[in-house]
Amino acid sequence: MNPEMDADYKAIMNDDAKSITENIVWHDADDDPTVQKFRVYVDYPDIIDVMFIDGRYNPGAGKLSYTLVVPSVGRIYGLDLGMDHCNPNGEYVGCTHKNYWVEGAEDNWAYPPEDITASWSDPVEVWRQFCEEAKIRHTGTMPSPPIKLEMPI
Repeated sequence: MNPEMDADYKAIMNDDAKSITENIVWHDADDDPTVQKFRVYVDYPDIIDVMFIDGRYNPGAGKLSYTLVVPSVGRIYGLDLGMDHCNPNGEYVGCTHKNYWVEGAEDNWAYPPEDITASWSDPVEVWRQFCEEAKIRHTGTMPSPPIKLEMPI
């Protein structure tokens, strides 16, 4: 966990009371049927607002992301694989990075994670590692997303 993360959001991330009981269901993205996505709600008793995770997998572009969102605030934490990132100070972070919330800069800061060792091409293992690091207990299932590399005619 990055030490510069806003204290309130750091507390949320460090709290292991977060859980997901739903099974994850991948489906075609509205904007591109070769992209698979999901949304799953996070049960978290210490937050008044809703909290959910959006997942997006684009095998043709070699991209995978999992984003933790509190709708009244926006993305408070996210994992991106296959997407370059440059921090506001000009520091290049790389194509595997975690975005985190900093008051005044929102989720524009990122760092390269040491705990994500799986490839973008293994969304199930990346999910397991993401949940472990974010202290989210997922008791449902997550299948591998279907791969569709060509757009329908």
